[in-house]
Amino acid sequence: TINGIKVGLMGPLAGVGDPLVWGTLRPITAALGASLALSGNILGPLLFFFIFNAVRLAMKWYGLQLGFRKGVNIVSDMGGNVLQKLTEGASILGLFVMGVLVTKWTSINVPLVVSQTHAADGSTVTMTVQNILDQLCPGLLALGLTLLMVRLLNKKINPVWLIFALFGLGIIGNALGFLS
Repeated sequence: TINGIKVGLMGPLAGVGDPLVWGTLRPITAALGASLALSGNILGPLLFFFIFNAVRLAMKWYGLQLGFRKGVNIVSDMGGNVLQKLTEGASILGLFVMGVLVTKWTSINVPLVVSQTHAADGSTVTMTVQNILDQLCPGLLALGLTLLMVRLLNKKINPVWLIFALFGLGIIGNALGFLS
């Protein structure tokens, strides 16, 4: 019956829709809105609200129309790993966007002086740890910090404790002069 098919598809389709909407669409639009809000633009939260809801409602509307058009035949159409590939592609896009935002939002500066030399024109050239790291790979410390946080989260460390630890490290590092 129709109700039996509807109830039977609720779980599998929720397993596709939830990662797409809450695991991919929401973080991407929130990051976009937050980047605008951090620069002082009032459109940041509004853009998040409108884009997120427009895409979410469009997905609902399109899904409803597709369900009415296909009817019971939609079960055979979804059998070929189409939904799994769609979810995987959206997850990869979400990870890519988050990776880009890590380099944009995470700023770690290590001003420790390694050497000071005097140039021929009389100016002083200062080489810091940050200069060396930026020459090797810009954003290396941000990447390392992000990977460390992911590893700690995978070990089931409480995210709130990690946030407080980062606050403490930043404050102490700034006070002692090895972070700025």
